Amino acid sequence: MNIETILLQNVIKKKGYVWFDKGTYNLNLIGVRSNIQESGRFDDFITATYKDSKGAWVCKFWKATTDAGSYWLQHPMNQKGTALLVPNQYRAAWQIGLHKGQYKALVQFKPVSVYRDNDKDKITEFRPESIHTGMFGINIHRSNPRVASTINDKWSAGCQVFASPTDYEEFMSLIELSAKQYGDKFTYTLLTQQDFDGL
Repeated sequence: MNIETILLQNVIKKKGYVWFDKGTYNLNLIGVRSNIQESGRFDDFITATYKDSKGAWVCKFWKATTDAGSYWLQHPMNQKGTALLVPNQYRAAWQIGLHKGQYKALVQFKPVSVYRDNDKDKITEFRPESIHTGMFGINIHRSNPRVASTINDKWSAGCQVFASPTDYEEFMSLIELSAKQYGDKFTYTLLTQQDFDGL
């Protein structure tokens, strides 16, 4: 088992979440939110950790954003504020579908919790008193379909978004492989950079 896998597994187990280790392509889908609260960049990661067809552990990291873009923070779609996914493990909360009816993605299937940031600046704020739980269209999808994005302005209004279309294709290929064995529902866990402190 590689060091990245061990580190992720330790954090997941420390938080009391489920770690999937039975069978091949049983994906541990994990987002890692950075400490940077200024919006507009792809400064987070989405990871997939799993056993491949030979039973060897693989850990993939892709540049992404787990936060809303700067445009949507300043122009909330919801009067309560812009959605920011609350770190947690959401069991079977996403399924394969179409993002905005356009291309394959993981679309929200069960309720999730979000902070509502309503001060209309470019800084993400995670206030516990602002948390709401429900169906908000928090999908896992890509940004630009042709080239890797560096600016997150309108790409995310609360979704978990890949910067690179090539990375996203690799991610969705793994999703399809996993779905053949375990079905089209997926668990996603959002962690923060602080979760790794002291490890």
